[in-house]
Amino acid sequence: MLAILNTLFYALFILSMGYYFMTNLQWYSYKLTRVLFHHTKIWWHFVYFLIPFALYSFVDALSPYAFVIAILYLGLILHWHRGLDKPLVFTGRVKRFVFALILFALFIAISFHYYAVILPIFLAYFISIFIEKMLFHGFQTQAQKKLDAMSDMKVIGITASYGKTSIKNYVTHLLQAKYNTYATPRSVNTLGGVMIDINNDLPSDTEVYVVEMGARGEGDIAQISTFVNPHYAIVGKIGPAHIEYFRTIENIRNTKMEILKSDRLDTAWIHQSANVKTEANVHTFGDLEGLDMRSNTPAPTFVIEDVKATLDSTSFRLKGVSYSAKILGAFNAMNLAVSVLVAKELGLTDTQIQSQLSTLAPVAHRLQRIDAGGKVILDDSFNGNIDGMMSAFDLASTHQGRKVVITPGLVEVDESYNIQVAQRVNEVFDIVIVSGELNYATFKKYIDADKLIKLPSKDKMQEILIEHTQAGDLILFANDAPSFI
Repeated sequence: MLAILNTLFYALFILSMGYYFMTNLQWYSYKLTRVLFHHTKIWWHFVYFLIPFALYSFVDALSPYAFVIAILYLGLILHWHRGLDKPLVFTGRVKRFVFALILFALFIAISFHYYAVILPIFLAYFISIFIEKMLFHGFQTQAQKKLDAMSDMKVIGITASYGKTSIKNYVTHLLQAKYNTYATPRSVNTLGGVMIDINNDLPSDTEVYVVEMGARGEGDIAQISTFVNPHYAIVGKIGPAHIEYFRTIENIRNTKMEILKSDRLDTAWIHQSANVKTEANVHTFGDLEGLDMRSNTPAPTFVIEDVKATLDSTSFRLKGVSYSAKILGAFNAMNLAVSVLVAKELGLTDTQIQSQLSTLAPVAHRLQRIDAGGKVILDDSFNGNIDGMMSAFDLASTHQGRKVVITPGLVEVDESYNIQVAQRVNEVFDIVIVSGELNYATFKKYIDADKLIKLPSKDKMQEILIEHTQAGDLILFANDAPSFI
């Protein structure tokens, strides 16, 4: 009987540990080094992996009651799972890992009469890497053939530290006035994601393909750019996003500029924060106010002027022409302006551009205004950069009633940026609700105690909002870091 119990719970134990292992890998793009060295809750690895493994191995070696440890671990991992707002998605990759894990565990248990735990997990991991590389090569070959067959299609590549998804959506919407335009969906911005998108969803009649390009390290943008070979390239605002991966702003700039590594590049528009010189086919854009006069960097080719941002719209002037859209946030003037430049380059008239701007909808969860229950809600939960957050605070400050912010602060940045956020939040808002532990200590130092509320878990948010907000309030959701951060 004990042997049956141990066998059954060994299987459940190793599957539960595999679940924890793959969930963390999926969060960090299946990069083991990121899980080990960039995880913001390293203590999880001890509580939910290393200590349970050590206890199970110790008890299994000394007694026939290892199943008790497995039962306790199942309860622990179930509790952990219930607290996640981003649980494991059972993709093909995950299913292949689970299948390999079961095979290795059975093989070791039957052949060596030993209930190994770590060994089958890592064997399954390395086998899954090998399988994914083979599949990746197949996806790449298939996608390349499809791109080669669509030789008349124009490709626009977009990257930035912040705002690339917004720019992608704005460019796509404007160009749809004249072209069959298709863009990579949601926040798909890796080489693998782009290849899958090309194979599965890129329509054969597409005239303009807008590709978002993201990066967590040097060479990431170059991989995508040399694959899709954009005719037009946009580099938006460059800043300290993901600085812990890149270590320096200069590394971030160099990585973003890899977008120019295209065999058929016609024209590029680069934000002034990249500090590049203009060339025949490389233009810069920005504003004179944001120009660092000490750097001797020349004024941008295209200057965005007279930016006005309200709780209803954002307007600006570019090359003597005024534009306006129902998009919130002064920082979006830059994103809209470069989208206008691209549209004009591709032959749209000002009349067409103005018409498209008038129907441009905000990108979901990026300073999206929602009016409900007599309250103004600004959903900026997908914005996690210092400039965008400060712009959202400025916008919120124009509201005449009480102002409430819900935020975890910034992630993957130096503490100095969260100090800036906390100080500005204290100036603008009447109630500050901090979600998560990551930056709570910093906020506690710089925000008045009578304003500060700690959100213990996201399932308590509605309860907290009902208790602390009322009709006439403005509520800003500023960034929404998942629970594992």
